[in-house]
Amino acid sequence: MTSTGPLAGIRILEVGTMLAGPYATMLLADLGAEVTKIEPSGGEISRGVGPTYFASLNRNKSSVCIDLNCVAGQERLGALVAKSHALLVNLKPSAIRRLGLTYESLRRWNERVVCVAITGFGLDGGDDPAFDYVIQAGFGIAAMTGDPDGPPTLPGYSSADNSTGMCAALGLLAKIVSGTGGQVDVSLRDVMLSQLNYHASAYLNSGVEPRRRPNGAHSYYVPAQLFATAEGYLALFITHDGFWKSFAAEANIRGYERMAQRVANRDEVLALVSSALSADTAAGWERRLRPLGVPAAAVRSLPEALKATPEVVVSAGDFRLVGSPIRVSGYQPQYRPPPELGE
Repeated sequence: MTSTGPLAGIRILEVGTMLAGPYATMLLADLGAEVTKIEPSGGEISRGVGPTYFASLNRNKSSVCIDLNCVAGQERLGALVAKSHALLVNLKPSAIRRLGLTYESLRRWNERVVCVAITGFGLDGGDDPAFDYVIQAGFGIAAMTGDPDGPPTLPGYSSADNSTGMCAALGLLAKIVSGTGGQVDVSLRDVMLSQLNYHASAYLNSGVEPRRRPNGAHSYYVPAQLFATAEGYLALFITHDGFWKSFAAEANIRGYERMAQRVANRDEVLALVSSALSADTAAGWERRLRPLGVPAAAVRSLPEALKATPEVVVSAGDFRLVGSPIRVSGYQPQYRPPPELGE
């Protein structure tokens, strides 16, 4: 299909499973890249999860069935590589090498092809299980999430897979722009540790260990957390003194004009803010604070959030999905449904 998107003319092969790899290539397909999903005869395993799951990660792609375990399949793969800009795969390192999905194996077909590997711990990091929740548990995320008196907590969505997919898409494009073929190696472990940026820096440079605080309170800013209101919860995020001045005036709170004062007197400040916020509902505070430029939002469920933002919902065939988060001037994606196997 001809595309007028910013990535029109870019041809990408995907040997992806479940989430991280397919999400990366879907973002690129939404921007106009021609993405061909290479699947075994039984289909990529996420087809078995359900049609809405598969659609959420595989719209705007084509599908081709190839048995990569046989010589004929390898020859067919090579023919596709010869006319493609990149191949992205997310499998165990041993499977990636066994199936010949590295740059060293594929460069004979195309010296300029970019090969992207998404793995748990890197292409040389071994085959230990590395699913999203396992990575979040093993590399600091779960330990610093949740109430301090409760158990470690995982977020309710696949943050490691999604974040790694975005990083892989960035690495793929960077290597294509360089004009040279080669290997791009992106791991879930490295991405999640990278996203702990300021926490990791505080520990590495000052020995400060992150800790869980009630209501998801921020380590550096006060008040910046969830607060109970007369009805519902409000996220209030006061990151500088100007925000505090506006909020304090609206909430009739005096003192603590400087962030350093608020941090030094965290408990007293939080008590004052909690008391003030109990006088109105979360929705009421949001309506009052937004016009003042104060960052605040009532906690909403996903159905409530989607109802409030109908502009993000798109149609891809019979599926209603959240559209691309990347808005490019002069380009409006046309969303096609996910391909049938071999389509």
